[in-house]
Amino acid sequence: MNPDDRLIIDAVLQGRTEAYGKLVLQYQDRLYNAILRVVDHRDDAADVVQEAFINAYQSLASFKGDSGFYTWLYRIAFNSAISLKRRKWSFVSLDAFHRDGNEGSLEPADSSLDSQPGSALERSEEEFALQRALHRLSPEHRTVLVLNDIEGMKYEEIAKIVNVPVGTIRSRIHRARLELRELLMRDRNEEAGEPAAKTLKPLSSRPTQAGE
Repeated sequence: MNPDDRLIIDAVLQGRTEAYGKLVLQYQDRLYNAILRVVDHRDDAADVVQEAFINAYQSLASFKGDSGFYTWLYRIAFNSAISLKRRKWSFVSLDAFHRDGNEGSLEPADSSLDSQPGSALERSEEEFALQRALHRLSPEHRTVLVLNDIEGMKYEEIAKIVNVPVGTIRSRIHRARLELRELLMRDRNEEAGEPAAKTLKPLSSRPTQAGE
């Protein structure tokens, strides 16, 4: 784990509780942005993040350092976010789409984002379109996409957070990318007016009239 985080955690455990504020300042924005993509609403994301930091503080003595502090913190927040998401959005569609696609369509949102090929997805209209599509994914699919493509986490880290095998993570990410691409393509087609033409019934579907 990050040596600086380890020093701060040790200080907190030794009684310098004010040092915990450094961890909050360091990770609260990143955690908020990640959780917001899971729960959809700013107030819900803020509540989940606050609860996660409180729970992490109360459980800090049990943190063994096998993973990074942020990974551990995100797992706490993730569990709360998914529970909230399932309670409030139990109707979210779990249908899988079956279009071909390739992996790596999005890039991690980090300090070098502007140099990444997928940086446009985080800007203006394209950011709105991406968020709109993400919000229609299942909680499981959305979470793995956020962690891998936006947070830049490795499969092994995500597996620890979600508590499923690495193979399951690979499968979810692949299916989530296909589904996301399908949703984005569908939205673009709707904006271009193509669905209106597609929804027209063929002439053969009309009742046959006498003399035809």
